[in-house]
Amino acid sequence: MLVPRRIAAATAIAVSLIATACSSDSSTAPTVTPVLGAAALASSSSSVKVTFNSKSGDTGYNVERAEGAAGAFAPAGTVTAPATVSTLSYTDTGLKAATAYRYRVITMRGSVTSTPSAEISITTLAFGNAASEINTDITTSRTLYADTAYTLKGFIHVANGATLTIQPGTTIKGDFNVLGSSLMVLRGAKIQAIGTADAPIVFTSSRAAGQRQAGDWGGLILVGNGIINRSGAVEIEGSGTDGQSVVGGKNYQVLYSGGTTATDNSGELKYVRVEFAGFAPSLNNELNSFTFAAIGSGTKVSYVNSVSGLDDSFEFFGGGFDFSYAVAYEGEDDQFDMSEGWSGRMQYLISYKSTNISLRSGAGSLATDMEGIENDGCNGSGCDLGHKTSPFTIPVVANFTLIGAASQSIHGAGGGYGMMLRRGTGGYYVNGVLARYPAAGISLRDSATFLRAGNAAVPDLATADLAVRNVYIAETPLAFQALATQQFAFDLAGNSITLNATGTAAALFAGIPATGATPSGASALDFTPAAGSAIATGGLTTFTGKLAAKAGTAVTGTTYLGAAAPGGTKWWANWTAYYRN
Repeated sequence: MLVPRRIAAATAIAVSLIATACSSDSSTAPTVTPVLGAAALASSSSSVKVTFNSKSGDTGYNVERAEGAAGAFAPAGTVTAPATVSTLSYTDTGLKAATAYRYRVITMRGSVTSTPSAEISITTLAFGNAASEINTDITTSRTLYADTAYTLKGFIHVANGATLTIQPGTTIKGDFNVLGSSLMVLRGAKIQAIGTADAPIVFTSSRAAGQRQAGDWGGLILVGNGIINRSGAVEIEGSGTDGQSVVGGKNYQVLYSGGTTATDNSGELKYVRVEFAGFAPSLNNELNSFTFAAIGSGTKVSYVNSVSGLDDSFEFFGGGFDFSYAVAYEGEDDQFDMSEGWSGRMQYLISYKSTNISLRSGAGSLATDMEGIENDGCNGSGCDLGHKTSPFTIPVVANFTLIGAASQSIHGAGGGYGMMLRRGTGGYYVNGVLARYPAAGISLRDSATFLRAGNAAVPDLATADLAVRNVYIAETPLAFQALATQQFAFDLAGNSITLNATGTAAALFAGIPATGATPSGASALDFTPAAGSAIATGGLTTFTGKLAAKAGTAVTGTTYLGAAAPGGTKWWANWTAYYRN
């Protein structure tokens, strides 16, 4: 019986030999070493260039990025290995300005990868780390870059059909040394200034923070081919101080009348801030922070902020386009001024006025009739039928929070109204809050305006071109201007207008300073309704009649009053600014 044992032993020896042979023939996975010479250079405010040396036999490289000192790494990009050893680079884009990043590189050989290379730390450049001057008109398409701070040395016109593109985060300064320095985008030209909440585009004074004043420079002016209700040659207010001859960089005459294209497109503004602007070479002849003259419906404007301007924060002369998410702080005249057939649709507007700020010498003087909204029909030369000249000023203005200074001395003898509606204007003003206006919440100034409402105390939305609905008025003595000085008012209950003369504005909102107090900055202003606030409800949710037809889908009803939803997004946060100098 020894044979089976011998067979078993032989079998075991054979298996052992086979296993040993297999073990000696197997390949050990190659060791892949990390790259050498890895380095990084901040190319701009939004890009970093990573360089390293390739090695023979490598097939590719994975570049990984982490934000800050403790952020987790994530893939940024891949570089294919070249046929010969060389220095390679990868440019990482879309980064945040003035932000620290860490990079590392992982080598690939087929499916096998190395351990990461040593980490490289780098910080992107700040916005405006370079400087450039613009001293003549822009007549061919051009881009302004966030890495450069630009100074407008004079009256710069975008003309000849050119498109001016401005990157997010770019700063444009109006030269204090050239009184009225401005940017004007003329008829036929376009501006594409599309910032972000993290990187708004800022137009400001060339002077240092703390020294700036209203009127340090002129402002941003857009001129289109839309329709206005004035005939003849109508000149942009504040233009023409250098005559009519077209000379680059000079303030030559600019006309905006005669347009025929309601759908005209002047471009887009989004997340754009204008600070310390305004230029008034004579009374009632002023450049504003934002001026829109005959701008057509192809234009888009949203998330815009005016800060400490000499004249109106936002002024609209005829035309009509969709306008939303706008904030006006400490403007020295009206915060929103519409006239000459303006037919736009507006939703989510905020204004806050608490004091008279200092003005740059020579740029103009304080207005004596500051209002939250000042709307006119047709007035002045070229109004062939007077205040009855069409097209009428009939905007939709919804979800507005307008806060005045409470003091008549600040608003001026003729001012102090939340809304001044006069000279044949129409429009639909719904779901709003008016607070701290020392004269009254609303002035229906004349018979031509009351006619737009059908001469009715409760305008019929099926037929009327003027209505005020679902508006709350606080810390203001009267809902409508005293009838001793004008004869027109709407019925409060019939239009869902509420007057709380003794209620404070501060009680309505999550966080605004008490009357007379100074905000510490933009972060101190929270226009969200406070818990239990009267404005958290009471909104007009369903539009009907002419209001519905005019609003379309661009403006919608809300359950609340004012510019912010209870518990909703603070849409003005982070990109707006508040300061007085």
